[in-house]
Amino acid sequence: MNNIDYLRSVIRTVPDWPEEGVMFRDITPLFQNKKAFRKLIDTFVHRYYDHEIDAVAGVDARGFILGSPIAYELNTGFIPVRKKGKLPFETVQESYELEYGSATVELHTDSFKPGDKVLLIDDLIATGGTMIAAANLIKRLGAEVVEAAAIIDLPDLGGSAKLREQGIDVYSICEFEGD
Repeated sequence: MNNIDYLRSVIRTVPDWPEEGVMFRDITPLFQNKKAFRKLIDTFVHRYYDHEIDAVAGVDARGFILGSPIAYELNTGFIPVRKKGKLPFETVQESYELEYGSATVELHTDSFKPGDKVLLIDDLIATGGTMIAAANLIKRLGAEVVEAAAIIDLPDLGGSAKLREQGIDVYSICEFEGD
């Protein structure tokens, strides 16, 4: 079994959570299992090792779990993209729509220098709202998103297509479509 198939097999599917009809993809087994966690991080590191990356930006909160060891292995900095009200210094904010309401993410104004090349990472790409908001913040600070990466893409929800429409390359370890 190759790494991708192995990692996909470790993801737990929880039917009817958080509501009936939803097939929830639970990545916590990837973090719990030492072999799976190492293969997960190594898969990302090997993909980006030869890329010019000045920073890894991880989206609150599971992007922190992924982004920190990836940044360490790539010998670069880690920048947290936080939910509104969590950063103590001057920030830039970007709001986005949720199914019911809206949310806001923030970055410190000194997170990047103009021209920095940034890997944006989170656990999941669903509708794309959070990743697009984070990418907009990165661009607003003058940096470039090299790629938006995630463990799982749910292409049926359209997020990865929206990111690509904005000129952002997308990478996911695996996809789950309608199953």
